[in-house]
Amino acid sequence: MKKQAVYYKNENVDGVNIFYREAGDKTKPSILLLNGFPSSSIGFRGLIDHLKYDYHLIAPDYPAFGNSDVPSKEDYAYTFHNLSVTME
Repeated sequence: MKKQAVYYKNENVDGVNIFYREAGDKTKPSILLLNGFPSSSIGFRGLIDHLKYDYHLIAPDYPAFGNSDVPSKEDYAYTFHNLSVTME
């Protein structure tokens, strides 16, 4: 079986740098791994290792968690609704 790497990337979403882990073949079905609150994508490390051969996986860190930016309360509305907008 071919070894699959896990990539560590960043995406700017409305001025907030969002860190995410990506693994697997992009031609396979994609799974977005959203962690619980509060938590970060590192919690999916073992699951990613098991699923990366059969799926394309993306596991982002929410703003202010893991390796994502921590915008000030004046610059970012820390609500569950806004977190969902950022992840979308």
